[in-house]
Amino acid sequence: MKSLIKNAKSVEEAIALALEELGATEDMVTVEVLEEGKKGFLGLNGKEASVLVTLNETEVTPEERAEDFLRHILDSMELPADLNVESGEENTISIDITGDDMGILIGRRGETLSALQYLTSLAVNRHTEEYYRIVLDTENYKKRREETLKRLAKKLAGNAVRYRRNVTMEAMSPYERRIIHSELQNDPMVTTYSTGEEPNRKVVIAYKGNR
Repeated sequence: MKSLIKNAKSVEEAIALALEELGATEDMVTVEVLEEGKKGFLGLNGKEASVLVTLNETEVTPEERAEDFLRHILDSMELPADLNVESGEENTISIDITGDDMGILIGRRGETLSALQYLTSLAVNRHTEEYYRIVLDTENYKKRREETLKRLAKKLAGNAVRYRRNVTMEAMSPYERRIIHSELQNDPMVTTYSTGEEPNRKVVIAYKGNR
């Protein structure tokens, strides 16, 4: 069993810190209060609260951990949603989120969804020896975004050839840049490469005749 001790100004705050580090929810742990904590006179010489938090012996699967973590985040956002969790090949866990107001979850160009996917991956892989790839989607956003990016890549590649100059695209996530590179990798007239630093890294579509 994994346990840790956390100290904070209150028992509630100490438990919250422990749950965050364990990547768990309250129903997954046993809490022992070691010190209730108390305020000192005029704020001086007070004692912090201390708790021992232990993960329950029941083994939590990566899929359950991912779902529990997402459920906690969605509840905190007061965003009702259903989660469909599926396990795929090569330790891939795909989670489709359905509900109202999913645009909030997607964010600008999918940035919120990507950030939530990253955080879920951290919560899951913090407690596993093997690496699990987490894939989040809602309203089929990623498929629609992929198709849009592929069309855009073809259009901008055509512009690069027509005007015989390089075309620099807007900043994208690593996932989106891979789509552009993959779509144009067999184009005989252009080549692609990335430039800049994260999070402002961009794809350049270069006309081969300029080389």
